[in-house]
Amino acid sequence: MTWWRSAAIYQIYPRSFADGNGDGIGDLAGVRARLPYLASLGVDALWFNPWYPSSGADGGYDVIDYRDIDPTYGTLAEAEKLISEASSLGLRTIVDIVPNHVSHRHPWFVNDQRELFWFRDRPNNWRSEFGGSPWTQLPDGSWYLHLFTAEQPDLNWTHPVVRAEHEDVLRFWFDRGAAGVRIDSAVLPVKDPALPDLLPGAEHPYVDRDELHDIYRSWRAIADSYDAILIGELWLPDAERFAKYLRADELHTAFNFDFLACPWDPERLRASIDTTLAAHAPVDAPATWVLSNHDVTRVVTRYGRVDTSFSFGAKRAGVPSDLVLGTRRARAAALLAMALPGAVYVYQGEELGLPEYEVPTGAIRDPMHARSGGVDPGRDGCRIPLPWSGTAPPYGFGSTPTWLPQPPGWGSLSVEAQDGAPDSMLTLYRDALRLRRRFSGGLRWLESSPDVLTFARDSGGTCTVNLSSTPVPLPPGEVILTSAPLTDGRLPSDAAAWVGFTRHLS
Repeated sequence: MTWWRSAAIYQIYPRSFADGNGDGIGDLAGVRARLPYLASLGVDALWFNPWYPSSGADGGYDVIDYRDIDPTYGTLAEAEKLISEASSLGLRTIVDIVPNHVSHRHPWFVNDQRELFWFRDRPNNWRSEFGGSPWTQLPDGSWYLHLFTAEQPDLNWTHPVVRAEHEDVLRFWFDRGAAGVRIDSAVLPVKDPALPDLLPGAEHPYVDRDELHDIYRSWRAIADSYDAILIGELWLPDAERFAKYLRADELHTAFNFDFLACPWDPERLRASIDTTLAAHAPVDAPATWVLSNHDVTRVVTRYGRVDTSFSFGAKRAGVPSDLVLGTRRARAAALLAMALPGAVYVYQGEELGLPEYEVPTGAIRDPMHARSGGVDPGRDGCRIPLPWSGTAPPYGFGSTPTWLPQPPGWGSLSVEAQDGAPDSMLTLYRDALRLRRRFSGGLRWLESSPDVLTFARDSGGTCTVNLSSTPVPLPPGEVILTSAPLTDGRLPSDAAAWVGFTRHLS
């Protein structure tokens, strides 16, 4: 089956989706109760951020047991029911796998199985992905490696036990009906066994090592035997190296971070689209289009700033944003992303037009904030529990205050407030997710002014995005969907339109 080549996949951050037991934390009961909502959106699959038992040091990415569910979220039996119930509604389930590290409370680490980790007598000069040194010293004087927090010791992938364990975990979830796995930090697990110091100007000796390809080939064989898929989180700026992971016997798809981080700029967006499609073509892999996720500043806020791009290094608190402008551009970007060839991801709350919330310092949970010395505001602002109904917190998320504070004023952004409203972001997403299925085939750019992106798909439909300061004409044909009302038949600034699915286009 090739459903994944053009799928719409909805990302669920379990702690913040819906609370079913009233403790202020999202859980599987909450998700199960909202499955009809997810089906009504028109998505094909649900990707769950880690739902495993965890020490809670890094949003669930410090896993204690890959074959169980954190009690905060529910039970393994509930997860199995969720997968089955979602499937009955036409929704596939994708689970998150974290091969680079485990929790410091994982049995391997607790039982001092040091050969499965990276222990040394002295640290090297590497830098943690979260800032600072990636080495922690134990009372016996030895040091262990953790590219993220100290509670996340890195695994030694040269050891056959590590490899066999992960292959068994894949089978465990595929046996329970999971349609695929998303692979966290997919280019990091393999290190140079010598753990050499990082030389000035050199590439990190733990990124994109050749041995990874053999690991993912073995995973692909397992996935193919279940008709399941592998999705990689690949932060690689080199398009050619990126594409190597998408060869026919490796990963099925990978996230497109270049497009996600791209500023609201016609030249940069077109270049990102062209580069993406060109990189995927030789390996016959579908591109993916992503505007938001659980790690980056929400698109409504980003697009309302002077600098509309995203980078972790530049992330700071207190950056002003014009949310009206950002919302307008986010609506247009949604139509752009959904009209492109390949798969599209929707991060929970994106369909509601939620902005980033600047969490009060005392309530921040994300370790990126602490490890940066308070410079980085962290990622909690895009992980705020969703507003479902009502005019005040907890906005129908549950019955008690939420684990991260919700801002005032989100009542107008709730599902209840937007449901059925013709001009709401939710209605736009529902319409776009339904109509995007009519697009198919390749992409052909049409002639337009420099500040306008216009392309046709082989199916005949066109997408026009106006990034100029004045309204522009649309290609001939019936207007199917717009992100903003037309002005005398012309597309206004910071808006997008889909025009009739006819083959008679010049």
